[in-house]
Amino acid sequence: MNDIVIGAEDRVALVTGAARGLGAAIGRSLAEAGHPVVLADVLEGVEALAATLNAAGHRARALRLDVADEGAIGRLPETLGPWWAALGVLVNNAGISPKVEGRKRLVEEIPTEEWRRVMEVNLTGPFLLCRAAIPVLKRRGWGRVVMMTSQAAHVPSSITGAYYGASKAGLMGFARNLAVELGPFGITVNSVAPGRIRTDMVAGAAPGMNEAFLARIPLGRLGEPAEVGAVVRFLASDEAAYLTGTTIDVGGGSYMP
Repeated sequence: MNDIVIGAEDRVALVTGAARGLGAAIGRSLAEAGHPVVLADVLEGVEALAATLNAAGHRARALRLDVADEGAIGRLPETLGPWWAALGVLVNNAGISPKVEGRKRLVEEIPTEEWRRVMEVNLTGPFLLCRAAIPVLKRRGWGRVVMMTSQAAHVPSSITGAYYGASKAGLMGFARNLAVELGPFGITVNSVAPGRIRTDMVAGAAPGMNEAFLARIPLGRLGEPAEVGAVVRFLASDEAAYLTGTTIDVGGGSYMP
């Protein structure tokens, strides 16, 4: 690979939280669009997904990464080598939403360390990755940064805790500010805010939670991970070159500002 931008095949896509759910669907969608993909996660599963994509003729690489580990982020140029030098797309998808028996904690119940960990993974991690990636994207004169936020950033949620909503709202604000900073360099920064999507995290909700949520979705169903992946795939493309600083809600109409 080199720094001559031709198309997706020359633009490595780094997706965090890629072991399962939305991250896996996003990684798969970007690989199918022609991007070499780095699938990053602390969890098992990225290796198997990378192997599956490589067997299908795509280019994929698995990476065990805690996005809140500043040292590990700082070592990415060395860890990924030419893959890092060819970075074109960064998808900050890794996130956590702690539950107790499938239910959120109330603010008065949240341990300080749990609050800190949610902020470290959901908000500080994307900051660290963006800060590390910006010099590469600027040098290339092209880039796509996608923040995976949530509809919990818009409205209070009966499912996710206040710290999750706060972290995702912060991520959305971070994206808007970064879009202003990076626009002159041909780099776009956008957010995707999924609603209720059929993932393992959603399946683990307390009894009745998903059924109650369905009543607020005009399309009358949960979303599929591939549908979110398709939106990210568009944002990573040349066709989305004039779209920056915005949030795309993917929730079947459950949130309409």
